[in-house]
Amino acid sequence: MIKADYHVHSAFSRDSQTPMADQVKRAVELGFQELCFAEHVDYGIAVDPSEDAPIVYLSGQPMVNVDYPTYFATLASLRQEYADRIRIRGGLEFGVQVETIPQFEKLYHAYEDQLDFILLSCHQAEGKGFWTGEFQEGRTQQEYNEGYYDAIYHVMQNYKDYNILAHLDLIVRYDPAGVYPFAKIRDHVAAVLELAIADGKGIEINTSSWRYHLPDTQPSRDILKLYKDLGGKIITIGSDGHTTSQLGAHYEEAAAILRDEIGFDAIYTFEKGKPCGHKL
Repeated sequence: MIKADYHVHSAFSRDSQTPMADQVKRAVELGFQELCFAEHVDYGIAVDPSEDAPIVYLSGQPMVNVDYPTYFATLASLRQEYADRIRIRGGLEFGVQVETIPQFEKLYHAYEDQLDFILLSCHQAEGKGFWTGEFQEGRTQQEYNEGYYDAIYHVMQNYKDYNILAHLDLIVRYDPAGVYPFAKIRDHVAAVLELAIADGKGIEINTSSWRYHLPDTQPSRDILKLYKDLGGKIITIGSDGHTTSQLGAHYEEAAAILRDEIGFDAIYTFEKGKPCGHKL
């Protein structure tokens, strides 16, 4: 079975202080054959370093996106240094809102030839973060759960330059009322998954669920099963690791769940946006 962590952050993401070289070195130590960086880009709440725009601070953290030229130059250097030990892929995690789609389209086409992989995330809607609780405020649990999936769906209808839906039930991490029953949200989730499958996109199993002490995988087993039952095949495993201690965590457990509980027979890696299946 291939070991390929497809959701890794480094100091190029505003919420990580870990040098990219340290993440690569740790992946080699852990026996990974492939590693894909997916640094945060969140237009609407964060600005590019080159933008002449005021920087917003949340919890003392500057909301700044990736320094793209330095990012791709560092990737190139590390690929050369580690060429005989590990495959290093370059990706970005796009936190897209409907109103920020034009910015992401421009960014993607500017660096398309240097990108292997794009994660599509929903970290906020209406400019309101889920992790801050701002989106949930003033809404019932039903309203903010349905609103979360509807926000993802509306983005997917209008934005196609991505490969994988990241941590699909992210709202679970930040739901003050606990986990919303799957049966009540199933149709909203199914709409998202059906559109992803129709567009040739995939989902990930994000192993940060263990460190967040969530009661289930992320996305949940119910969502993983629904994706497979609907005909979905493309799936990646990602640690969402921001430190060397998080990188690759619970990889084998996640692979076993996909294979033995859900029934997937392959996981995927990407090169220049093209998926490649590997037997589980």
